[in-house]
Amino acid sequence: MDYRELGRTGLKLSKIGYGASSLGAVFHDFDKARGLESVFTAIDQGINFIDVSPYYGHYKAETVLGEALRQIPRDKFILSTKVGRYGENGVNSWDYSAERVCRSVYESMERLGIDYIDLINVHDIEFADLRQIVSETIPALVELRDKGVVGHVGITDLQLENLKWVIENSPEGSVESVLNFCHYCLNDDKLVDFLDFFESRGIGVISASPFSMGLLTERGAPEWHPAPKPLMDACRKAAEHCKAKGYPIEKLAMQYSLSNDRISSTLFSTTRPENLLKNLQYISEPIDSQLLAEVQEIIGDQKRVSWKNT
Repeated sequence: MDYRELGRTGLKLSKIGYGASSLGAVFHDFDKARGLESVFTAIDQGINFIDVSPYYGHYKAETVLGEALRQIPRDKFILSTKVGRYGENGVNSWDYSAERVCRSVYESMERLGIDYIDLINVHDIEFADLRQIVSETIPALVELRDKGVVGHVGITDLQLENLKWVIENSPEGSVESVLNFCHYCLNDDKLVDFLDFFESRGIGVISASPFSMGLLTERGAPEWHPAPKPLMDACRKAAEHCKAKGYPIEKLAMQYSLSNDRISSTLFSTTRPENLLKNLQYISEPIDSQLLAEVQEIIGDQKRVSWKNT
């Protein structure tokens, strides 16, 4: 397993990280025993970075992950969770106030069975008043960092412009990392346009969703996927082309998304140990550059077409 430094934090993350959103049944129901085994398998394979959120499954993902973490030595994993986005009884909610985010940190630690969070992220800042994020949310988390409750502070969002604005308007060193999703994958590489900026500020970069939330799979995007139809159609054609070549689009997508060593870690989520091992095998093999060119030609003018977060 390769490990990459996360900005100036001193943390060295496995280049592929375990995204625990699936443990919240975000995408589909799962067998909990196998879900727990997927976490153990990740650790056994050298994956040391685990990311979760109270929002995933409305606290379920943190609760299930906590069952696994209680059985794993604390020095075996670097844990990231989030504040600001929540939910109860299937209804989403947001609260970026200082009081709520501080309370959220302690609630997460209780669910996860830990007494220290390596990286705390402000979740999906586009749903907040960015001025509040700068003036209230981040300072509250920095105070927890100063107290030793959390190790480092980051922000997450789909919209790269929001991440840049918050960093530009926050005191230097308060934001230490960014987590962005669906912008370094086969159909969208917009993240590369922002890497120079992040690096100039010493900020580590984490990417997520190498399959673009299901667009880049043989099964295809779920019904709820917010992508516009032309992009869905293009990705479906690309998947069919890969299948005809005997090269699953999932393999190409994983290989491409983990190919940039300027990205500290790329998060991948599953509740199936065998799926985790399969994808680790994918990234151990060289990418088919000819097929990559063919797929990007098929995607064509739909490249970098994005959508609003939901």
